[in-house]
Amino acid sequence: MALTQRLELRQGQSLVMTPQLQQAIKLLQLSNLELAEYVEQELERNPLLERDESAPAPAEQNQPEPAAGGETLDEALKRDDFSKSEDMDAEREDVHPEDTAPAQPLTDWSKAGSGGSRFEGTDDGLESTLAEAATLKDHLTKQLSIAALDPAQRLIGLALIDSIDEAGYCRADLDEMAGRLGETRAAVEDVLRIIQGFDPSGVGARDLAECLAIQLREKDRLDPAMQTLLAHLDLLARRDISGLAQLCGVDQDDIADMIAEIRALTPKPGLAFGSEPVQPVVPDVFVKEGPDGAWHVELNSDTLPRLLVNARYYNRVVAGARSKEEKNYLTDCMNNANWLVKSLDQRARTILKVASEIVRQQDAFLTYGVRHLRPLNLRMIADAISMHESTVSRVTSNKYVATPRGVFELKYFFTAAIQSVNGLEAHSAEAVRDRIREMIEQEDAAEILSDDRIVAMLTADGVNIARRTVAKYREAMRIPSSVERRRLKGGEIQSSLSR
Repeated sequence: MALTQRLELRQGQSLVMTPQLQQAIKLLQLSNLELAEYVEQELERNPLLERDESAPAPAEQNQPEPAAGGETLDEALKRDDFSKSEDMDAEREDVHPEDTAPAQPLTDWSKAGSGGSRFEGTDDGLESTLAEAATLKDHLTKQLSIAALDPAQRLIGLALIDSIDEAGYCRADLDEMAGRLGETRAAVEDVLRIIQGFDPSGVGARDLAECLAIQLREKDRLDPAMQTLLAHLDLLARRDISGLAQLCGVDQDDIADMIAEIRALTPKPGLAFGSEPVQPVVPDVFVKEGPDGAWHVELNSDTLPRLLVNARYYNRVVAGARSKEEKNYLTDCMNNANWLVKSLDQRARTILKVASEIVRQQDAFLTYGVRHLRPLNLRMIADAISMHESTVSRVTSNKYVATPRGVFELKYFFTAAIQSVNGLEAHSAEAVRDRIREMIEQEDAAEILSDDRIVAMLTADGVNIARRTVAKYREAMRIPSSVERRRLKGGEIQSSLSR
């Protein structure tokens, strides 16, 4: 067969991920905090973007979308889908900076101010009134500054203090720190022992046993029996008193006294000091019941960025551009600014669309509680709103919804299905976990429920579940086994009788 050269024309279809489309997809999976940070970076990078400081929109612009009871979403939501990349690319290519109208957002972001409609009784919250308290790091640094240390030891001490977490434990790898500082491990350990002598007692420990040992040493109570007890804290957690007494070489009364001494110690000494205030979860969506009994979904406008494209400034600057590079730069800035505003609008609409469908599917949970949570997966939502599963997955990541029953991550409503005994409607795995938790909480101390017994009770209620699944759910909820619960509740009964 002879080799020849020839030209062929082939036609095919492929999905081209343009930078603008990648940006739109990235914005979908960002949380509201990450989105705010991203928008701040774009405001600094793009001179044509500016923050919209206009007054709140009229009340009719802020009406929630009905999500249950037969209502449908706005038609504009139905034609928006990030999976339709060809339509989005076509719209992007139709944007001509020269024809851009004066600065107007593609959606009304003015309602995103602090005056948007919210649940009654909401305010700025306690976190706005918090005062800064002395942190553990500041407290340790002050003690380090007055300690009799040479400059090299002081440098090691600062590095060790930086590695101490809020609970007061040293989380650093001493070998790695020694190599980074150009010191020996012995030198690092010497400084660590000095820090372990600082206030509060027990700070700088590398594990719980060392933390308790430091506190007991200061009280002159770290004898060999106590050291043996600290080396077997796993037996203490299982309340194996006889095993501890045998290992420590003392009787059970002495073990009880030693346990009482340990209980009087502080397992997390660093928590006595102030730390950075915990950032509360800010919901992206609000759900409330309307007067007609239907559940209404509303975006949290406080988390939506308010951006405008300054077309007047662009027209004035582009007219004075002297080179082709300057005009290209301004054109790119205009295109990027328009696309960012459009992407933010699309992101808000997509979140509202997905959240509304989730609420429609899980309306029984909102009305009656977790026992009525239905099995749900990404495909069911994607098929219902004509979107791709990956789009739904991105939308539900790091997004929270505030309901009358609490604040939940959107992924909370996606639960596996557990089949019924008689082939009826499947049960939600989260609902089954809640039933297992309630059974164990209500069990009698004289009749502890084993996993087999829980399986039998669930089967009688129509839930087809295996014993290993019950054990997996119980361990995920950090509920001890029946043997450990029997030992714990038996100890509580003996303590009450002794009193």
